[in-house]
Amino acid sequence: MFFDPFHSAMIPIPNLVLCITMVVMSSFSAAEEPKQVVQTAQKFSRTIELKQELDYLLFLPKDYDAERADGWPMILFLHGAGERGNDLERVKVHGPPKQVESDPDFPFVLVSPQCPKNETWDVAELNGLLDEILSKHNIDTDRIYLTGLSMGGFGTWSLGISNPERFAAIAPICGGGERLSVVLAAGSRKDALKKLPVWAFHGGKDPVVPLAESESMIDAMKRVGAEDVKLTIYPEAGHDSWTKTYKDPEFYSWLLQQKR
Repeated sequence: MFFDPFHSAMIPIPNLVLCITMVVMSSFSAAEEPKQVVQTAQKFSRTIELKQELDYLLFLPKDYDAERADGWPMILFLHGAGERGNDLERVKVHGPPKQVESDPDFPFVLVSPQCPKNETWDVAELNGLLDEILSKHNIDTDRIYLTGLSMGGFGTWSLGISNPERFAAIAPICGGGERLSVVLAAGSRKDALKKLPVWAFHGGKDPVVPLAESESMIDAMKRVGAEDVKLTIYPEAGHDSWTKTYKDPEFYSWLLQQKR
């Protein structure tokens, strides 16, 4: 017999041994029990059909030759918010699409898409359009230029810095963007971004898109080591800094001097 001081009772020895044995066996069982799995490996997979669609105006130089060995220089023009919709005539209101209506000697292939109503420029769609143009026309891929105004200026920054390897130069007018996007782009495309010529334009008294937007983007480009970036400020101009820019022959001469 065994005396239990806590319960003031005598416990038979055989029963005591049985209790101890059960406790020991229970401890071993707990130690040997496999660890419960709380996470399982899974896989997600699906196929998505993506439709891209943009209406656009196409201008071909009067002496355009689909067989010319060196191809043709091209401008991709992005309009502003006021020209969105489904009427391509609106795209002719400003910029190069307006100019070529009265200038048959315009030396570039000009592609001017129209952004749908209530939307903004989508980089994936613009890349898709560019792929389409290159597959259908004789374009010199080393002389593709990107420019746009206001909302199109923002689109120019966005498309240009995310795909700098596609363009010989970009010219955003009264636009802007995210400084961080320049830094992020530099991580994967630093060499191409550093070599991308940029000529930005802005009105000093722009009440719609502050001058600081262009200044910020130019500063970001310089910080990542861009070699050829500049900003032209029209001190007395408001939001319309594009009319003077696109009427200046020097602007187009500068574009033609740039080659990827």
